[in-house]
Amino acid sequence: MTVALSTPLSQIVLSPGSAMTVSGLSWPHYQLLLAEFGDDRATRLAYNHGSLEIRMPSQLHEIVNRLLSKIIFALAEALGLELVDLGSTTWNREDLDKGIEPDSCFFIQNAGRVQGLNPEIPENLSPDLAIEVDIARASDRKLSIYQALGVPELWVYSQGNVKILDLRHEQIHPVDRSLAFSIVSAQQLQMWIELRETQTDLAVVQAVRRFVENL
Repeated sequence: MTVALSTPLSQIVLSPGSAMTVSGLSWPHYQLLLAEFGDDRATRLAYNHGSLEIRMPSQLHEIVNRLLSKIIFALAEALGLELVDLGSTTWNREDLDKGIEPDSCFFIQNAGRVQGLNPEIPENLSPDLAIEVDIARASDRKLSIYQALGVPELWVYSQGNVKILDLRHEQIHPVDRSLAFSIVSAQQLQMWIELRETQTDLAVVQAVRRFVENL
């Protein structure tokens, strides 16, 4: 199928918090678009069997994304765990016809396998934990991508609430506690998110550290 657009996708300007979906893209089309877009951009891409979603994060989106990332860093540090942050790295599997750019993603249990500034990551090795901030209520369409790629745990923030999803089984379901940080519940994550409504990122990080110290 030939995809014809009056304006090249790389030149389309999306407003913060908006998204667009293009259908009928083959895997080679998708790879060409990735190269055309380049790495120096704010948009996030998700590809699934010919359908490409292009999303422009909003200010709220980035605040929550960065806050959850800081919480993960604080937990790993306080618990003495190794951590590798690969941000919104593009994860592609041609054999699955899927690709995703998480808002953030981390190697924790497998951090030792991806050390270095330019590690060679095996195709079958996926992040241990990913973050999806869903301001536009579109994350459900991406769950199958994360699951197929082998990401075991996803933190999803949507409509003011954060939930922890276990993707390891055929049936995706929310769980009470994190797989990577068993001491942390979804309720506790929600409390830290709500703390940010009246205080700063640093105050939240300090609260995380106190939480671990008081265990």
